[in-house]
Amino acid sequence: MIDKLDFFITLARERHFGRAAEACGITQPTLSAAIRQLEGELGVMLVERGSRFQGLTPEGQRVLEWARRIVGDARAMREEMRAARRGLSGHIRLAAIPTALSMVHQVTVPFQEKHPEVTFSVLSTTSLKILSLLENLEIDAGLTYLENEPLGRVTAVPLREERYHLVTAAGGPLSSRDSITWREAGDVRLCLLTADMQNRRIINQHFGEAGVTVRPTLESNSMIVLFSHIRTGRCASIMPQNMAESFGFGAEIRSIPLVEPEATHRIGLVATHREPFTPLVSALLHEARRLSEERSS
Repeated sequence: MIDKLDFFITLARERHFGRAAEACGITQPTLSAAIRQLEGELGVMLVERGSRFQGLTPEGQRVLEWARRIVGDARAMREEMRAARRGLSGHIRLAAIPTALSMVHQVTVPFQEKHPEVTFSVLSTTSLKILSLLENLEIDAGLTYLENEPLGRVTAVPLREERYHLVTAAGGPLSSRDSITWREAGDVRLCLLTADMQNRRIINQHFGEAGVTVRPTLESNSMIVLFSHIRTGRCASIMPQNMAESFGFGAEIRSIPLVEPEATHRIGLVATHREPFTPLVSALLHEARRLSEERSS
């Protein structure tokens, strides 16, 4: 039944039999047969069917919650038994918001020094997508904001406070200032992250508090794109101080604190709360707590 529940989770995520079958590495008839067998075993209809996938039945929604729990627990059990046999090994799937990418190595590098048989994959995405990926068992943990928007049932470890700066080319507008108000920053040509990013929603919130409606000249979901435009001197951006410093620019780029308000926001590691955690996630949370304690001491 575990495999069928895993197929069902994938179908609920993809909302399309063909795409779900491809994601599972099976044929569409095999997937359809597995879902029908699962319905037969449980004695309820799980999927609203027509000429195409139309959604889950109320019973299907409830089974989806159980499926995520059962499949997650089964994976945890297999991983724990593997760790008991061979020590900690395997693969951790991590997702991070773009402004947290510069700190990923602070978690992964010391972790791999202690557990060299563990590999990582890192995805850059939005805060909302991170929560969806966690819920659907597609990632093991995420680096995201810990406030402003609901996180759901997760275990969270705060890692740093994010403070916003205006990042601009030296010699550009306001580049000689020691600080800049949000209201003043609203008059600068800006390139910002796209509106689906929580970072952008936070920036819009602070501009709103300063009585400004911001209209950027360029939007992107890539920090590389933003930095490449900043370097031209044609526009500036607003980003966390740590992110700006991570690119290692010298005198050509200035990072100027934003004030009125002097806003800070917490970023941390999140993982779906379950007892017990998989050995990999448990070890990752332990490493995050160690890092958090080092920063606060």
